[in-house]
Amino acid sequence: MNRHRIASLDDLARAYPNPAPPAAMHKEIDHVDESYAALIAASPFFVLATVGPGGLDCSPRGDMPGFVTVRDAKTLLIPDRKGNNRLDSLRNILFDDRIGMLFLIPGCGETLRVNGRAELSCDPELCASFEMASKPPASVMIVHVEAVYFQCSRAVVRAELWNPERHVERTSLPSAGTILREITARNAAVETFDGEAYDRALPERVKATLY
Repeated sequence: MNRHRIASLDDLARAYPNPAPPAAMHKEIDHVDESYAALIAASPFFVLATVGPGGLDCSPRGDMPGFVTVRDAKTLLIPDRKGNNRLDSLRNILFDDRIGMLFLIPGCGETLRVNGRAELSCDPELCASFEMASKPPASVMIVHVEAVYFQCSRAVVRAELWNPERHVERTSLPSAGTILREITARNAAVETFDGEAYDRALPERVKATLY
């Protein structure tokens, strides 16, 4: 056995001997207060973590700032905008309603974390209240908040996440069409995929299917 492996709480305590400062613990509360509500209202993007019989899932959610509504101090409402329709997150929630959320705010170093339990609703009136471009979402996620706390800015600062000089030129990376073409080429059961045609059509397809 690798003697350097951290395999127990005692091992972890030896590797991290300094306890978290009081502020790191005091910032966690069991509801959305006025300050945390302001962060949620400013965020156009969060990452949703779920777990289910098929394993873990972590997926992006984004829209205009304020798309996540704070209904009250213990409840968030989130419209399910169009995606790839894999439904991994939604399927997981039906089996295990525990979720984790990580909110990002462009230009802000701190992130916001929300943990809780979720349920899905397709109530027509509720969905209609989140209509965009004359299209309501297929469902709305109702999050029952259990823990809320902000994460310090160190990770974002180290990554220079909001520094435009660090932005990567998209053409320097494999395109979506290239990735799909290469993957399907390794599967003899799949017909040849036209990656160039996929890339040409992608920008307009994204615009046409935002809502």
